[in-house]
Amino acid sequence: MNPPIISSTFLLTLLMMVGLVFFIRASVKDRTEELEFISQQPEVSVLQQLEKHFTQRAYRVAAVDADRHQVKFEGFVSPSWFLAIFLSFLAGVGTLSLALVLSMLFPDAGNIFLGLLLLSPLAGVFYWQKAGRREQVLLTVVAQESQENTESACQVRVSAHRDELIVLRETLQLPLSH
Repeated sequence: MNPPIISSTFLLTLLMMVGLVFFIRASVKDRTEELEFISQQPEVSVLQQLEKHFTQRAYRVAAVDADRHQVKFEGFVSPSWFLAIFLSFLAGVGTLSLALVLSMLFPDAGNIFLGLLLLSPLAGVFYWQKAGRREQVLLTVVAQESQENTESACQVRVSAHRDELIVLRETLQLPLSH
């Protein structure tokens, strides 16, 4: 094969491997976000609903700060078998591609580059060790008196993993604060 073709294929394969490494690292990245909701229900009722929601989702109350109207929930997020296997598979395909390009670039080395395939399960191990962690949900509920009428509304601020916030919005149908 033509040397410029092999070297350009090698460069593209290295770029693909860099992307793969960043993809594997991103699989365990913390994705904590904060959202604000407004509810027309009393503060106590909203707190009960939210506590019920989070306990059903395997969280437990870890701390309560009555002065700041905050409740902290904790729960363990277990890693996904599917994602660990999928990341190992992707790493295997990537290292196989790299090994094939290296064996074309250095034909005298033989099949020694296929040994890189032994590194592919490390992607699943990395994910498994980092993805299983304690997640925290920080909940702040503040009652707000309306001046036009005597109804009370409360502002809810939730800081949690973005997937947890999506489930919360879908479950409780709380309107977003602007």
